[in-house]
Amino acid sequence: MRGSWWDGRRADSPATRQRAVAALTALLVSGCSDTPDRPEPTPGPTGASAGPNAPSATPPGDPAARAAALVATLSDEDLVGQVLMPYAYGDSATKVSPGSAAGNQALANVDTPAEMVAKYRLGGLILVGFSADDPTKGNQETTNVDNPKQVHELTAGLRAAAGRLAAGPAPFLVGTDQEYGVVTRITDGVTVLPSALAAGAADDPKLTEDAWRAAGAELAAMGINVDFAPVADVLATRSTVIGSRSYGADPKRTAAQVGGAVRGLQAGGVAATLKHFPGHGHSADDSHQDLPVLTQSAAALASGAWPPFTAGIDAGAMAVMSGHLDARAIDPGTPATFSHKLLTDVLRGQLGFQGVVITDGMNMPPAKRWAPGEAAVRALKAGNDLILMTPNVGQAYDGLLAALRGGSLPRARLVEAVTRVLTMKFRLAGLPTAPMSTLNTPAHRSAAEALAAGAVTVLRGACGGAVRGPVTVTSSGGRDGTRAALTAALTAAGVSVKPSGGTVVHLVGYGDGDGDLRADAAVTVAMDTPYVLARAKSPTLLATYSSSRASMTALAAVLAGKARPGGRSPVTVPGLPATTCGT
Repeated sequence: MRGSWWDGRRADSPATRQRAVAALTALLVSGCSDTPDRPEPTPGPTGASAGPNAPSATPPGDPAARAAALVATLSDEDLVGQVLMPYAYGDSATKVSPGSAAGNQALANVDTPAEMVAKYRLGGLILVGFSADDPTKGNQETTNVDNPKQVHELTAGLRAAAGRLAAGPAPFLVGTDQEYGVVTRITDGVTVLPSALAAGAADDPKLTEDAWRAAGAELAAMGINVDFAPVADVLATRSTVIGSRSYGADPKRTAAQVGGAVRGLQAGGVAATLKHFPGHGHSADDSHQDLPVLTQSAAALASGAWPPFTAGIDAGAMAVMSGHLDARAIDPGTPATFSHKLLTDVLRGQLGFQGVVITDGMNMPPAKRWAPGEAAVRALKAGNDLILMTPNVGQAYDGLLAALRGGSLPRARLVEAVTRVLTMKFRLAGLPTAPMSTLNTPAHRSAAEALAAGAVTVLRGACGGAVRGPVTVTSSGGRDGTRAALTAALTAAGVSVKPSGGTVVHLVGYGDGDGDLRADAAVTVAMDTPYVLARAKSPTLLATYSSSRASMTALAAVLAGKARPGGRSPVTVPGLPATTCGT
């Protein structure tokens, strides 16, 4: 058997799956439609892990049964709160700066993240942040991640607040965008993997799975149980917002990588989220700015965009993120986030996904066409189960509650969504959680280094062989840290490095173009998408697709002549082969 409807996989047959969902939904609706409103939850002791109905609400058994029992006890307010997953200001659950308090007041009429959890009976919270090269920074309003100890304390505080709620028996969801590469929220004190495109270049799903298992264990150790990764988008265009976040341009190879990442991440104790359905890589536009249009036919999307999503579903991915994308061939003019045709008919009906569907950030322009309350209702009715990053928590909560009580939001749809969310929570409760001592261990670093080493690609020049020393490392502006990392790695590999006058190894990365190239460089290295190499004049062209420390160590080994660059470019660079190292 390939899996049951509640474990995120495709069921044996659509008819069987539909009967199971219908039966459970009918049971739950009849069990909770007349439930009187629950009074405000009574605060329990700090660190409490159960709500007032804990003994009867969490029977032993499979996650779906536990979810069904708990849903039947929840009030309207509890149900609405469970489908909200906003962000918050502050790096602590209970103690924040005046500026963070002001941000939370504007967002949710509370001072602290813990108060937000309690007031709106939230199902989860996303931890946000950004870096200089981050293409998602447009909707990252703040940052509340600094270092692993701080993250661990923050997540513990959030769980303590959530444990006092009626839904407290189900673990609180704490998510973040830890994709690695240009979108990496936590970078200090953890094992940092190379980018998805680097994994695509290595083209070894086992290496990807091993690296993501290490990543999942470290996220779980810090108290994060949902990762908004892997990116399942096929890089069919030169999208700068997706770029090296994708595993590549080939649907089949990308699918294999996505499957490996899902298996590894969830084996480490963290729910994987496939994004951005129906395929952000099929448009070069940025949904953080406007509504990208997918002009491909439905058949072209099915064959070119959806295989990685199908592979992730088959690997057991617990969640899929809907994208703010206009698939003209399927539901013209409607962002997929709000499209019943795409999320219910295609994702659930055609692809068979039965896990949790999560919106992309609702604070992004395509979702802000409507007020927060109306947007949340529309997203839920389309088939989403979790509303992510609403621009106003109170308005989203009130809008959902009013729609539920007014009848425009069917109770069956809300109950179905909450049941899926709670089922995922109880599944996560059964996964392993590593101790904090597992962070950045030699074994984890080794997994990241193996993946990075497999990625290094030579697109022009000899296949291997040491660069003539001494070496001078240069780069486009703002990459001092990366230059220092490569310099240290080269020195450790026995290569002499001098400030000037040596053989020039020039680094280019995210956002760089022709003007960032260096005509006199003997070696030019692309640390993001390799397209810029088409205009580089260097006799030797290499790609690491990533500027992580592991990638710089792997690059140094190739430059020192101690490793063979065995990667293949996962995207086509005009005028250059995928590799000069054979097939």
